Amino acid sequence: MILLHLVVAALYGLAVWAHWPAGAPDRPGHLLPLPRTLTPWLLPLALAGHAWLAFAAVAQPDGLDLSIVNALSVVAWLTAALAWGSGLVATLPAVGTILLPVAAGASLLPLLARLAPEQLGNPHRFPYAGEILATAHVAVALVAYAMFIIAAVEALILMGLEKRLHRRLPDPGTAGLPPLLTLERFLFRLIGAGFVLLTLTLASGMLFSEQVFGRAVTFTHKSIFSLLGWLTFGALLWGRWRYGWRGRVALRWILAGTVLLFLAYLGYKIVLEVVLGR
Repeated sequence: MILLHLVVAALYGLAVWAHWPAGAPDRPGHLLPLPRTLTPWLLPLALAGHAWLAFAAVAQPDGLDLSIVNALSVVAWLTAALAWGSGLVATLPAVGTILLPVAAGASLLPLLARLAPEQLGNPHRFPYAGEILATAHVAVALVAYAMFIIAAVEALILMGLEKRLHRRLPDPGTAGLPPLLTLERFLFRLIGAGFVLLTLTLASGMLFSEQVFGRAVTFTHKSIFSLLGWLTFGALLWGRWRYGWRGRVALRWILAGTVLLFLAYLGYKIVLEVVLGR
């Protein structure tokens, strides 16, 4: 199993190498070209191995282990898988150069937790694994978070490309890219899909909280930050529809909403498990 962790991280690294923006002056691929027959399989193999490792770490006999290291690993896998499955890694390779190294590091976290259990080994069992609604609630929430992370990364890249375009600065790495408006439309479709999933997450949490989790809904830091993130993305989509928000305005709203959602789940777990040790 240790070897598989290392192989997955290496495959992610090679995938980053292969998907580096073509024509970029700092492209590492010109130093060691990869065989063309191997390149298309690097990322799918990395994702398949990472999925196996994440499932093995999370699925425990006494419930789902959703500790911070496993949660980070699953979310990183989801972001990489969605970016690849949507074609964004191929369309906008800079997304892969950001997300894939993060996924490589996250795939090693469960291994580090086993090697250093006193520092990172803080299991958080989710005892409702047998409840379909509870499992679906968690799964939908994680997919929504992954979508918004991808959206934030894409927004930052598009902002940089737009800034260079306005300054008339050449960028060899943009050769072959679709028009910025096309990429922007995809960005807002991604945000719209994530918003729908986030709405389902919050609605299921409120409507079925007592049935699924055995307690009525309460306003905790997690629920408050989630609601604030939902309101932020809702305001962004309304502003896009009503006023045509784009560029810097949209970027600020996207980053603000993503930070709020990060604080709602992963940030909350970091404080609870790493800082407070609970």
